[in-house]
Amino acid sequence: MPMNLITTLYALKEWSVAINALESGKTIMLLRKGGIHEQNGRFQVAHEQVLLYPTFEHQQSFLLKSEYADLVCPVTPGWHPETVRIGSWAEITDILPISEESTVNALLPFHIWNEHFICDRLKWKPRQPLYIILLRTYKIPKVKEIPYLPQYGGCKSWIDLAQLINIEGATPVLSDSHYSAIVKEIRTIVGD
Repeated sequence: MPMNLITTLYALKEWSVAINALESGKTIMLLRKGGIHEQNGRFQVAHEQVLLYPTFEHQQSFLLKSEYADLVCPVTPGWHPETVRIGSWAEITDILPISEESTVNALLPFHIWNEHFICDRLKWKPRQPLYIILLRTYKIPKVKEIPYLPQYGGCKSWIDLAQLINIEGATPVLSDSHYSAIVKEIRTIVGD
């Protein structure tokens, strides 16, 4: 791990169920088109190394494969936790734009979402591609609970936390060889 990454405050917001899957090595993939408040309405990667910030409000169990759907705890609109658990950071290693539903469907074994989610994402802003984001996830040795702040809310992918998080001693969820093998399989499907 590069020495200049001992602390960071940049975070990528994602459903809590997805972050749990990343942290447990069940996936290395996120599918994004961008939040409503993204610059130019498009998904852009602000930082290649980010903390993983779990969100709860927009999680929809009907968009997840059955083994993940039961892990979603429904919350009321506008709800947020008093504190947010930061337990990992990730290096974004690959960003692959895809527009073909058949290609995204071929990637079903590699992520947590179901066909309904894929269809929904491809139809929303149909002229824009769906971005496959591959993340090498690292668990932070000491989980940090940070206070929720209003500036963390809203439909945006990227936030700067109000405090630095120490990521020294973080360990990769998957070995180098295992991660590389999954990336190679995904890249073969995408045709990159």
